[in-house]
Amino acid sequence: MMDKKKFTFYYGIVLIAVGLGVFYRIPVVMPQVAAIEFFSNKLGLVTFCFYVLGFFLVAAGAIRIYNYFK
Repeated sequence: MMDKKKFTFYYGIVLIAVGLGVFYRIPVVMPQVAAIEFFSNKLGLVTFCFYVLGFFLVAAGAIRIYNYFK
């Protein structure tokens, strides 16, 4: 069975991978979001929120990995 410290390390890797996946998907998803009438005039805010979400995911993963090696 995996101990808590090792689980935290792998969870950090998963968080970073998901955050990078968000950055990768933003340009692909934005045209689909723009097609929705409600979001068409708020596209800048939606894009900003997606980038902030990706940043927080990568930062949280990096913090977990940093604490693992600390």
